[in-house]
Amino acid sequence: MATNGVDGNGIPPKITLYTNHGCPFAHRAHITIKELGLPYEEVIIDLDTPREQWYLDVNPRGLVPSIKYSNGTLNEEIITESAIVAQFLADSFPSHLLPASHSSPTSALTRARIAFFVDTWSTKFGTTWFKILMAATGSEKEAMAADFVKGVEKEIEPLLKETTPEKPFFGGSEKMTFAEVMLAPFILRIYSLSNDGRYMPKSVVEGFEKLPKFSAWAKAATSQESVMYIWDEKKVLERTGTRIEKMKAAAAAK
Repeated sequence: MATNGVDGNGIPPKITLYTNHGCPFAHRAHITIKELGLPYEEVIIDLDTPREQWYLDVNPRGLVPSIKYSNGTLNEEIITESAIVAQFLADSFPSHLLPASHSSPTSALTRARIAFFVDTWSTKFGTTWFKILMAATGSEKEAMAADFVKGVEKEIEPLLKETTPEKPFFGGSEKMTFAEVMLAPFILRIYSLSNDGRYMPKSVVEGFEKLPKFSAWAKAATSQESVMYIWDEKKVLERTGTRIEKMKAAAAAK
């Protein structure tokens, strides 16, 4: 088990995190690193301008996050894509987030349950919130919002049956799990955008609050220090609004 950000040999890794604090995908890497207590240096990538060649040499896709990782065995290895970065770190330093596959008789099952939960959200709702943001009319947004809430009630609420007020995280865990690492950045943004009400109806959060398991889980997931320490709600709302307006204008010009 990893403790205090060191591996099994007692060596802390050297991590350079290429990131942008407004990106929900990069947010996953920040949460993972913070929960694992890993040291890191960050390089902020401007997502509003074309990527410079030096970063394309790091990640030809130009996306964030990416990490450059070294330890006693690996030397400046590049890992890209948010889910892969987070998985790599969680597997390198087994912890409360994700048990090693053979660490106990139930660890493989725990990993499978977490993977299914994340897959259910990603495949059924991963783009729903953005489609609501892009909807042309208020009535269209409200109809999509109602379907969103109904879908979460049907697909996600039952998967949180083991949570309790004392153990609010996925699977009835007292501590944050890899499920929250993967989804908290998006849940946080959905709640923020819905509470703001300009681009996502307030009815989304109002509907979620009627789902006892989901609402309690979402509150726990988005209130952790590891989730909130880079969060700037004002900047995220402003950037999201600007992005939506640009995309709508581009679509209208076609």
